Amino acid sequence: MDLALLRTFVTVHRAGSFTRAAALLGLSQPAVTSQIRTLERQLGRPLFLRQARGVTPTSIGDELAHKAAPHLDALVEIAESGLDDESSFRTLHLAGPPEFTAERALPALTELTGEDGQGFALRASFGTAEEVLEGLSAGHHDLAISTARPRGALLTAAPLCDEEHILVAAPRRAHEIGPMTLHGKDVPALENVPLVEVHESLPFVSRYWASVFDSRPTVSGTVIAPDLRAVLACAVAGVGLAVLPRYLCASALEQGDVVALHEPAVPPLRTYFLVVRTGTLAMPHIARAHEWLLRAASQWC
Repeated sequence: MDLALLRTFVTVHRAGSFTRAAALLGLSQPAVTSQIRTLERQLGRPLFLRQARGVTPTSIGDELAHKAAPHLDALVEIAESGLDDESSFRTLHLAGPPEFTAERALPALTELTGEDGQGFALRASFGTAEEVLEGLSAGHHDLAISTARPRGALLTAAPLCDEEHILVAAPRRAHEIGPMTLHGKDVPALENVPLVEVHESLPFVSRYWASVFDSRPTVSGTVIAPDLRAVLACAVAGVGLAVLPRYLCASALEQGDVVALHEPAVPPLRTYFLVVRTGTLAMPHIARAHEWLLRAASQWC
């Protein structure tokens, strides 16, 4: 079987469309379509179901990708690194949410970037869970940190750690928020209280209210900033209240820059997953980073 055909097939499987695969491979879409049809004729089975937006692999397509992708990745690794022992210094491409990656993952991994014969260069990318998993599937990243567990056999996920969320505000703002009772629970009164969030949909505040108070917030955000570190800075400045991960605001809590407005018996949690393409842990630099992050994460939560 032609390895070029398999490479095109795996790229289409990961990209989810002939158009995206063609861009990744530097080929025209008709060329990619022709190669997939050739491979399907050789196998005598359809590998993809064509849809209006992209393609969906058949069961045979999924099985072939699961078997072939790790070996193709290993061959690419050999081709890119060469056989010389002096070329053992690799580049690790990591992707994840900006705040957690910057505050947790990158500081841990920089310990592995030394030139000790086993070190690697490090490149980081930031994005949403959907973006980093799509990039990992397409081969742009080696490791991804995601708050969503991927489906299918092409990606393998391991729980990394749980993130606790806390409702906080600056001390002077906290004094302005009176209590109220909701479903028999004491709840900070939010009427006319400014909120700071990462998105207009109030994902952190809404998740907290649903989990802790079995309710929904009835106000809109005053300041929207798509980075939790900016949300923390606004909360410290007294702009309004915010829901933040404990790891991110622990120092501000300790210094009294913000205070916790509520301490539920069971705080809301969000799980992070460490994700790789299935089979790529056979590559030493990816395996070492994967193991190192899992070990470091045991001290984070």
